[in-house]
Amino acid sequence: MAILAIFLLGIGNFAIHKAVLESGHPLIGQVPWFVHMMGGRITLAFEFLVLLAALLLAANGWPGLAWGYLGYSALNGIAAWLILTRRV
Repeated sequence: MAILAIFLLGIGNFAIHKAVLESGHPLIGQVPWFVHMMGGRITLAFEFLVLLAALLLAANGWPGLAWGYLGYSALNGIAAWLILTRRV
């Protein structure tokens, strides 16, 4: 169950991450040059590595990690909401 929850949260994280990258927010222009080098794909790769680590840990006896990943996803969602609604 934890693996399914983490996987579904991961899909949501990728969706909001992509939305933020495509938003054209001025904050995106302030990230280091190497992030822009591949059109922001390096940040999506990092997002994938976080998801992969969470899934592997949950599959190997750390099912409580789903709560940690839920917290991570909640923080991502709040940050994305702030950026997409131009509150930051």
